[in-house]
Amino acid sequence: MNALNKKIIILIVLVALFLLTFAMSLSFGQIQIPFLSIVNILTDQLNLPILTNAVPTAEDTAVVWHIRMPRTLVGILVGAALAVTGAVMQGVFGNPLAEPGIIGASSGAALGAVLAISTGLTAVGMFYMPLFAFIGSLATVALTIFLAMRNGKIPVMVLLLAGVAVSIFLGALTSGILTFMNEYKLREFLFWTVGGLDYRRWEHVYLAVGPIVLGIIILCLLARHLNILVLGEEEARSVGMSVAKLRMLLLFIASLTTATAVCVSGSISFVGLVVPHIMRIILGAEHRILLPACALAGGTFLLGCDTVGRLIAQPAEIRVGVMTALMGAPYFLFLLRRAQRKGQL
Repeated sequence: MNALNKKIIILIVLVALFLLTFAMSLSFGQIQIPFLSIVNILTDQLNLPILTNAVPTAEDTAVVWHIRMPRTLVGILVGAALAVTGAVMQGVFGNPLAEPGIIGASSGAALGAVLAISTGLTAVGMFYMPLFAFIGSLATVALTIFLAMRNGKIPVMVLLLAGVAVSIFLGALTSGILTFMNEYKLREFLFWTVGGLDYRRWEHVYLAVGPIVLGIIILCLLARHLNILVLGEEEARSVGMSVAKLRMLLLFIASLTTATAVCVSGSISFVGLVVPHIMRIILGAEHRILLPACALAGGTFLLGCDTVGRLIAQPAEIRVGVMTALMGAPYFLFLLRRAQRKGQL
């Protein structure tokens, strides 16, 4: 079996796993709904021909279409966004331990969220916190790039250090604001920082789908340029590529996509670290294949974690941010140890 056929088979398996996880996310929970009923509910809501003889109840229809479908779609979008941007960040920085929040996107979103909560705007409308988180994330990334840029160039190590410094500073500001918040507002912020897909509505889907899908498409179209950038700056310049402009464009699109994901789900860790690394091991470093595979695998991974979190502690549920951390942290330590053995750290 040649390499191309192997990659095609792997992509087919990823699609099958994605469809299976999608169906499980709609079916499993405190109320278990048969797969055939789900098919009829979806075809009825989408005005398509009925495919089965199953007759779902009004309660089943409400659960699937108004509760689980928005939650599932947000999970797919967020998982795909974090995994693709994680792969891009790892390519840009040449570091398998890089992830979407490495240049301050997550800390900026947290500061934006806590500002919206502390000022009481979240009680006025549901979109104020996502809006503030989005603005905070983009502003932080812009500040980090500005601090790292010298003479039109963006040195990778300086950018990493600037990201760390800005994240620490914004973390301190966030902690300072938290000390003046009452218990209810603290609980609201904690609920957001853990990261979750519960209580997601169709409005969250509409908010996220445009920027995330567009961002992923643009990053996939830039995959060939990213392949050249990964080879090294000298090789990129030798083919006439503007390294600083390309790096800034990739970081901007990746940050925009990450900010959108964070603003609708809260802070969810390790998806952008674990999924790209596993896909790179399986499929190689060709980003024209790697990025679409990461989108599929990221959505599948996040939906799987969310479904397991809903099932293992019924009638309560474990939030997806906790599940991804429980699964991702050991793998991160494994990567760290392996990098140490290879002398990369």
